[in-house]
This record gives sequence, structure tokens and C-alpha cells, in this order.
Amino acid sequence: MSAEPVSSRPWLTLVGIGEDGRDGLSPAAAAALDGAECVYGGRRHFDLAGPLAAEARIWPSPITDAYPGILARRGRPTCILATGDPFHYGIGAEIARLVPADEMRVFPQPSAFSLACARLGWAVAETGCLTLHGRALPNLLPHLQPGTHLLVLSWDGSTPAAVAALLTERGFGASTLTVLEAMGGPRERRRSAPAEAFALHDIDPLNTLAIAVAAGPDARVVPLAPGLDDAWFENDGQLTKSDIRAVTLAALRPRAGQCLWDIGAGAGSISIEWMLRRPGLRAVAVEANPARAARIRRNADHLGVPGLVVVEGAAPTALVGLERPDAVFIGGGVTAAGLLDRVMDALAPGGRLVSNVVTLEGEAVLLAAFARQGGSLKRLVVAKADPVGHLHGWRHAMPVTQWAWTKP
Repeated sequence: MSAEPVSSRPWLTLVGIGEDGRDGLSPAAAAALDGAECVYGGRRHFDLAGPLAAEARIWPSPITDAYPGILARRGRPTCILATGDPFHYGIGAEIARLVPADEMRVFPQPSAFSLACARLGWAVAETGCLTLHGRALPNLLPHLQPGTHLLVLSWDGSTPAAVAALLTERGFGASTLTVLEAMGGPRERRRSAPAEAFALHDIDPLNTLAIAVAAGPDARVVPLAPGLDDAWFENDGQLTKSDIRAVTLAALRPRAGQCLWDIGAGAGSISIEWMLRRPGLRAVAVEANPARAARIRRNADHLGVPGLVVVEGAAPTALVGLERPDAVFIGGGVTAAGLLDRVMDALAPGGRLVSNVVTLEGEAVLLAAFARQGGSLKRLVVAKADPVGHLHGWRHAMPVTQWAWTKP
């Protein structure tokens, strides 16, 4: 019988460790830690796991600088110490991109989310679990739904106060914040306060924030359906209006993990609403006007999608080097020479292209594309009741011609 290839033998062990240190490790996890030739981790991990007989390598900054050294040890017993569950907002997913699963053994501990739910009596499956560790604070905003429970991994001891200030500013000041510090160890502490009166001090950097969301009458709750109120977007009139925007998002058919190009983005409403539909959706807003590009960034931060990429420049030139799109929306500039051909070529197979126009020249371009490529063509007309003296009548907005096409 031939020997098993080195690459298929587990040589790398990920050991989750809690505030209870070695006492909380299973015998198998402790044996893997003690049997390693080299152990990677943070200073706190080594303090919890010590003493160690193996060579201890503290994570460099950036942590990715350690990855070549880890991979160079393939086939030799190596261990990585992580906090709690390495695969719940931990280093595990990053390492799994580099090392096949059958070359690793993993011994997770309860995650901070599991521990917090156990302390609070919350159901993990019914609680929103997210992180602000290394992420912008506005990412929290789309999750603020009245009556829900959220658990948030903090960046450091200043995160709870920053979250409290954000909630109060946005009309969620009545929400109850509970700070859970150093869970699972002798330093564990739990304290609560309403967001609008938050005054807790000396918060441990290792903390998890629990939020029982309560919305005041002035709270701006991001709805779960597309078509946000137009007034939510700072704009100069270049805005896909709410009703048309909802129809356009439906035509774009977002799917998990996809990337959108929003060309001629104006106020960025399409790309922002695209990203709000589901975490993990990505978008690039392309806008030639510098003032509008800056406005898009402000809108993205204000509405909770700070990860929106804004490219300042005119299409199609500005499209060079961008991530390949799964969907494209052209809201402005469809008459630019070569733009449609460039976009259709860039689209991933099965990708969606949607363009809205209100001008005759733009409509001519879409009619020609429809005749050449097929797809669907619609005229969207919205009328709203306006006062006519002491009565009311219908006032029509400019009709919108929409062409939608799926790449074979």
C-alpha cells in the first residue's frame, strides 16, 4: 500500500480558546496544541494557553504577512490559536482559503454569540449576529429593525458608546444596550443601559454588544422592500424616483454574492438599494460629475452601505479594470459611443442589463438594441394625485423607457 500523500494529512490545527484558557480545552484540543512544533496566535491567546513547549509566533501586522510562513510548514505539526469559534467572524475562513479542509483539524469553542445568547436567554437562530471589528459603523444601520435582537462584535472598548450615539442620532435611542465583557472567564462582566443615556466607562476591549432594538417615532427604519422614499437620498434632481427604482431593482434580479455596475449613478440610489437587499451584494457606482460622486459616498454612508465603491469618471473609459459585473444598470449616458457594446461584453454569462431613459435620443438607442438583441422593452408611467384648486387630479411624471436583457 502506498503512503498517504503529505498534502492530504491534517498538519494544521485550529484551536479555539476562551477566557477560561486551558481549562476549557478538550483533551484532543490540548493534545494538538501540545503536539505542535509551532503555534501562531495573539499575545492574549498565548497568555491564556501557556505555558507552551512549542515555538510561539505572534501575529504580525498585517496578519497576512504570516501566511507564507504557515504554508511553508505544510506537513509539519502546526497550530493556530483563535478566539472561540474560528469560523464565526474568525481567522478560520481566511485560512481555509489557503489550506484545504482535509489538511486541517479544528477544535472550536463556543462563539461570543453563543455565549451572549446563553447569558441573555436569546435564541441564536432568531438573533442578528454581525461584527464591527474592522468594519465601518454605518454597516449596522440596515439591521436596525424594531423589536429585533442584535449581537455585535466590538472593535474595542469604545465601540459601545459609538453605537449608542449612532442609535440615538437615528431615532433608536430607546434601544437597550448590554455590554458583555470577557465572557467565560474570571473577568466576565455584564452591564446594560439605554442608548440615549449610555454612560458606561472602562469597557474591556474584548466585548460583545447586545442590542434590543426599539424605534422612536422619528426613527428612520430601512424597509425590507426596494423603493426607499426619495427624500432619504441627498440629490440634485438626478435620482431614479422611488416607484421606478422599485421596478428597476426587480428587473435587475439581484442574487446572493453578485456585483452591480451602476453607470451614470446620479445620487447612487440604485446601487445603494441593490446592496441593501442582502449582505454580501457588491456594487460600483460610476459617476462623471465630482459633486455627484461625493454625494453618492455620503448617501451610502448615511443609508448603511459604506462598502459601495464609487468611481469618478465617464463611461465607458471609467469601466476599465473594474470587477466583472453580474448585473449592470445604465441610468445615464446610454447614448455614449460604444457604451452598450462595452457593457454587454463585460457582463458575466447570465448577467442582467437594465437601462432607463427619458429622452428621445436615449429611447432610440434602446429601441435599436431591442431590435438587435431582444430582451424586454417597457414604458413606465407614474401619475400622482396633486391638488387642483380644492380638488385633485393626476399629474404624470415623464415616461420612462426601460430595456432589460439577459446575456446568454
